Amino acid sequence: MADRVTVIGWDGSPLPGAATAALSAATLVAGAAHHLALPEVPPNAERIRLGSIDLAARRIAGHRGSAVVLADGDPGFFGVVRTLRAREHGLEVEVVPAVSSVATAFARAGMPWDDAQIVVAHPRTLRRAVNVCRAHHKVAVLTSPGAGPAELALLLDGIHRTFVICEELGTARERVTVLTSDKAADHAWRDPNVVIVIGGGPETTPAGAWIAGRQPSYPQGIRGWALPAEAYRAAGAERMQESGEGEFPGLRAAQLARLGPRTGDLLWDIGSGSGALAVEAARFGAAVIAVDADPAACARTEAAARAFGVPVQVVRGRAPHILEQLPEPDVVRIGGGGVPVARAVIDRRPERIVTHASNRDEAEALGAALTGNGYTVECSLLQSVDLDTEVWTERERSVVFLLSAGRSDLAP
Repeated sequence: MADRVTVIGWDGSPLPGAATAALSAATLVAGAAHHLALPEVPPNAERIRLGSIDLAARRIAGHRGSAVVLADGDPGFFGVVRTLRAREHGLEVEVVPAVSSVATAFARAGMPWDDAQIVVAHPRTLRRAVNVCRAHHKVAVLTSPGAGPAELALLLDGIHRTFVICEELGTARERVTVLTSDKAADHAWRDPNVVIVIGGGPETTPAGAWIAGRQPSYPQGIRGWALPAEAYRAAGAERMQESGEGEFPGLRAAQLARLGPRTGDLLWDIGSGSGALAVEAARFGAAVIAVDADPAACARTEAAARAFGVPVQVVRGRAPHILEQLPEPDVVRIGGGGVPVARAVIDRRPERIVTHASNRDEAEALGAALTGNGYTVECSLLQSVDLDTEVWTERERSVVFLLSAGRSDLAP
């Protein structure tokens, strides 16, 4: 095992004394081509061109001498430190950090970033990174080959965002470009780069904020989830109304619990009705597309999203045909459309689906449509009784069948 392993961050500025001292004593240096070309790298040291960090870690573990790993920015922030310290390699490292590429990108843009979400985009995680860009006002994307600005823009098709693209930060070839997302796919971009994606509603971090990242919106005096229509009207969505057995808060709470919408997910809300479920899923951090054929329902959903300060893409159209135009969902709530919509949704293979029925025959038909094709279905009968607490009499009763389908090929 190497006698000493030092990880040095490099941001284009002169290396500090601790870094030059470690390099001067190094018998092995690992890094990208531009790192290995630095004049401080000893000419007689063994050099490893970093491709796979795991392969490099095994080489370092078998080396006798002092090893140095050079990395861009802060190597402890989505960097090589985590891999080198992994149990299978057993390396103890000393770290000399530099300014992270994310901090540098926001500095070049002249913007604060305590309200930014930060994601890493690889080809396998690109879709989830795009969903974060759909759901949040300010996102920094650390890109990779095959998951860069052009690919981000193509998957954001129809969603307007501003891109600040920072290429090769800290080098003589550094370039910062600002353009709209619809133009980003027309260019070839150099790696590595950081893309700051701006849009999707107002900034949500007030002065004096105490936690990093997007701050959830809590209108004055409103707390909780699965809120009644009165809470939406109090927040400023004046036309909010519950519209039938699929809209009462108890059912919405159960649907959200089974869907579990989270950051990185895309949720379809088909038959969005009042817009309440779409808005609450967005408040959990998911990207949301609300679909309804009724223009009044679309307007209610847009108003509710504005009242709570969350981005919701509203698509007017009739399911199942309109669904062919939408990007791949992770979770889906079917608020209307029956068996044809359920079958169309299963064809898109989301992880979870929830829907409801007003009677047993309808529930059995929906359950049969959802069962099979790799899905397991559960059904519950939910009853909600609203009481008038002044006289303790029943004011309203709701009874509905709740169906939830989950892909059985996924780990629990």
